[in-house]
Amino acid sequence: MLTTEAPVAKTIELGNNIYLLKILSPNIASNIKPGQFLNVRVSETYYPLLRRPFSVCDVTGDHIFIMFNVLGEGTKILAHKHKGQTIDILGPLGNGFTYADDFETAVIVAGGLGAAPFPYLIRELKRNKKNIISFVGGKTESDVITYGMENIFISTDDGSLGLKGTVVNLLNRNINLLKNEKVKIFSCGPNAMLRALKEFCLKNNLECEVSTECAMACGFGICQGCPIESTHNHEKYLLVCKDGPVFNVKDVEI
Repeated sequence: MLTTEAPVAKTIELGNNIYLLKILSPNIASNIKPGQFLNVRVSETYYPLLRRPFSVCDVTGDHIFIMFNVLGEGTKILAHKHKGQTIDILGPLGNGFTYADDFETAVIVAGGLGAAPFPYLIRELKRNKKNIISFVGGKTESDVITYGMENIFISTDDGSLGLKGTVVNLLNRNINLLKNEKVKIFSCGPNAMLRALKEFCLKNNLECEVSTECAMACGFGICQGCPIESTHNHEKYLLVCKDGPVFNVKDVEI
């Protein structure tokens, strides 16, 4: 875990209020695993006071990409960063995805901005010669993010793009694609989506890892501010920042 003042290389607007920030940080970039995150101090002042956690979207060489949508003052500041300006980043943090084990097909299930951690994971999955299918959902067409995805199936709650329904409905509709395959599911999205996905995976005996989200302060377990309920009796609660953010879906109550 390192902290550094990292220069911004580029700010990219993907559309629909979604941005990519490209950051130069060789030392951190060389140590990141897919699914880990950065805790970012967005301003040189004390406002906003706390750092913001962002999934690592991608890593290319010495550069790190984070994806975000503008919701408050912190992300508004990030969206207006220019090349050469620096931001204080802490990372890599948390535990990432396990992607080199014995499976043949990786199934990506992303809801809305839950698409953020997958470009880097997909890059590493391909390097490990895994097949990839991406199921991407959103409330409406404007919420669907396909950046970095491959072999894409789409759903929207309102039917404005792809199947009308949730991304778990979409997955269930295409369950034939998962038959006779060694499959592992990787997912990130709203908690309601992850709960439905957990039920689907348990019912169909499918391995699944989920990247969970919650508010964080320190990002490495000191403040104890990001608990998630464990399914194991000996450990009532885990910490999203330290024990996650990626968990086997069987190990947590979402």
